[in-house]
Amino acid sequence: MTTLAKKNSLKKDDIVQVITGKEKGKKGKVLAYFSESGKVTIEKLNMHKKHVKSDGKSRQAGIVEKEGPIHMSNVLIVCDKCGKGVRVKRKKLEDGKRVRICRKCEEVIDRV
Repeated sequence: MTTLAKKNSLKKDDIVQVITGKEKGKKGKVLAYFSESGKVTIEKLNMHKKHVKSDGKSRQAGIVEKEGPIHMSNVLIVCDKCGKGVRVKRKKLEDGKRVRICRKCEEVIDRV
């Protein structure tokens, strides 16, 4: 099965805003990006409860809350200058470095 790969505009530790679903409007930091499924996990958002069994030695049994994945099409990168979720474009700088740029204010989003 072949699928067209979408350009990745998200990176780990980016601040993003959710645009659809039960977490709509909330912001958080990207903890992990899964390129094969096109999903991201965001800190303290889309929490799921999981029942875990004790292994007898170290892990205690109980209910554990964990962040669930959200599809990358449902989040937007937050621009520092605009203060809200924006679409991005890519631009090549004079020194040859490629950066992400806010489409509204033309501010460089990549944190160096």
